[in-house]
Amino acid sequence: MTAGAVEGGGRGWRAAAQDALYGPGGFYRGPGAGPAGHFRTSVHASPLFARAVARLLCRVDEALGRPTVLAFVDMAAGRGELVTGVLAALPADVAPRVRAYAVELAGRPAGLDHRIEWRAEPPEGITGLLFANEWLDNVPVEVAEVDPSGVPRLVLVREDGTERLGEPVAGAEAEWLARWWPLGAGEGLRAEIGLPRDRAWASAVGTLARGLAVAVDYAHTAAARPPFGTLTAFREGRETTPVPDGSCDLTAHVALDACAAAPALPGTRLLTQRDALRALGISGARPPLTLASTDPAGYVRALAGAGEAAELTAPGGLGDFGWLVQPVGTADVRDLFVDVADDEEQ
Repeated sequence: MTAGAVEGGGRGWRAAAQDALYGPGGFYRGPGAGPAGHFRTSVHASPLFARAVARLLCRVDEALGRPTVLAFVDMAAGRGELVTGVLAALPADVAPRVRAYAVELAGRPAGLDHRIEWRAEPPEGITGLLFANEWLDNVPVEVAEVDPSGVPRLVLVREDGTERLGEPVAGAEAEWLARWWPLGAGEGLRAEIGLPRDRAWASAVGTLARGLAVAVDYAHTAAARPPFGTLTAFREGRETTPVPDGSCDLTAHVALDACAAAPALPGTRLLTQRDALRALGISGARPPLTLASTDPAGYVRALAGAGEAAELTAPGGLGDFGWLVQPVGTADVRDLFVDVADDEEQ
């Protein structure tokens, strides 16, 4: 019987998704274009995103007193697009001190910048910035659903995507649900049990000796949990039915407030991407029309940049992504987003 399987067929979504995404022949293990071939992230939307992250790395550098070695860790690096863009955007007085790491289970892409260290796990004891863009939504989790008697049960799934209800949620998973995503008694209500994500994030943050950890993802908080969960899939740029057979990306939005509490750290903040990027100089404002007459080519470039910035910060789209920002080992980095409204500080 397959690991995690149960009598009657099917197994929990966590085990099924783990194999489908990361097992031999899994979605993220294969060659080719990688995630960019199936869905669009902020990294792929515009080089402005990498430039904003480079700007954040420079602010971290200043807050840390310009250390001799400044680390940049790109979690779930895909094909190295973000870390490559960040290195290209760094100023000359910072770039020589940066040691770049791409953390990814897939093999190292051909032709990647030799300065980037490719590895399966983040390095330990670093000083700098750990940045996880759309990583946590792909950390597999169990799914719970309320049965006709009002009892939350684990959802079991077969490889073809067929589901049925299993045992009642119990133990640490039941405690997590009660604290972070309490389900009512209504039949069919669903939730993703984010405990593995909390633990994964706490482990990643624990690799920092000093610096800043940032997670960026589809997110929700306790004030607005979706009543039927968010589990879905993407294949070749289109949303599709989640099937744990290795043919598609399996994803669910992240309870970022729960992740924030896993390594409860002073200065932690939850921001929208819109506010975070604006604090990093990405506004989406259109260039003045006077530029069109004095520098037509510059106006066209500025207009294109404004369009890309608008996409990155758009309400109802990428701008609504959550940013979890946590300082480690120093109080100074909590002021890196001082331009963001104080009422969002945690």
